[in-house]
Amino acid sequence: MDGPLWTERHPPALADLPQAEVRDRLERARTEPMNLVLHGPSGAGKTAAVRALAREAHDDPDNDLFELNVADFFDRTKKEIRDDPRFSPFLTGRSRMAKRDMINYVLKEVSGYAPVSGTYKTVLLDNAEAIREDFQQALRRVMERHHRTTQFVIATRQPSKLIPPIRSRCFPVPVRAPTADETMAALRRVCETEGVDYDEDGLEFVAGYAGGDLRAAVLGVQAAATDGDAVTMNAAHAALGSVGRDDELTTVLVDARAGEFDAATSTVDDLLADGFDGQELLRALLRVARTEYGGDDLARLHVLAGRVDLDLATGTDDALHLAHLLAEWGAPETTMEASA
Repeated sequence: MDGPLWTERHPPALADLPQAEVRDRLERARTEPMNLVLHGPSGAGKTAAVRALAREAHDDPDNDLFELNVADFFDRTKKEIRDDPRFSPFLTGRSRMAKRDMINYVLKEVSGYAPVSGTYKTVLLDNAEAIREDFQQALRRVMERHHRTTQFVIATRQPSKLIPPIRSRCFPVPVRAPTADETMAALRRVCETEGVDYDEDGLEFVAGYAGGDLRAAVLGVQAAATDGDAVTMNAAHAALGSVGRDDELTTVLVDARAGEFDAATSTVDDLLADGFDGQELLRALLRVARTEYGGDDLARLHVLAGRVDLDLATGTDDALHLAHLLAEWGAPETTMEASA
């Protein structure tokens, strides 16, 4: 799939958010800055809602909204964190810091800067259920020190993981999973903005496939439109028919990325034996990758997929060509570039 993901290209405005209660609370937070805890299931639109708030609240949202995915931060190595362009200005020369101290230092520095526009900036802590209690205590102190110039928004699936002093400093904003009708309304908006033909059966199939995950629904519509040129029942079924095997598909990518090549190719062999053809399996792997990876990683996988797509169309050994893709995906990026 070429071009940016539709979840990025068509972010909702505050007025587009399906829940009136969420719209009202965020509208109040725009005119009267307050700390918030947005809590609800994965894919319900918590992050998109905070970005919509920032676009309404700040004249320069690119600079006055700082996003930090807590789970991503703690799951990365210290070198990866220091090399991230968002964090490197703060962490250069601080190689001896523990990760807990690194995230605390970044937050203190970001919160201490004056906003680029207006009187306050917004700091989003996403996937906050991954915040350890010792860091939460440090976060509480940062929130107290910078409450006049920084609005803190915490997005989490499990608000009970937050310590009481944090919860008491934030207004709760429950974000439920969208209904099928709300999901279909959002998909109509995206399709009409893209100029993509659709029918109600196709949108209903995608909404059912997503099961209340709005992000998955938008990506599903993009997959159907890309593969079939229109979002119809047949196109959606062809693009998303691998649903139910997502755990296996994800395992293929994760194993290959971790160097577990035999395990990855064994799962591919099982999927091919169960009726997938090579190109169908490639599309399914790319679909799953869109929910697991982003940025340079996703772009790199699409480059690799483009290299084997023709081989799958004209060759006779799907397993061999997919194995080549997985070997390249698991190789260091420098190796891939050298072999290009």
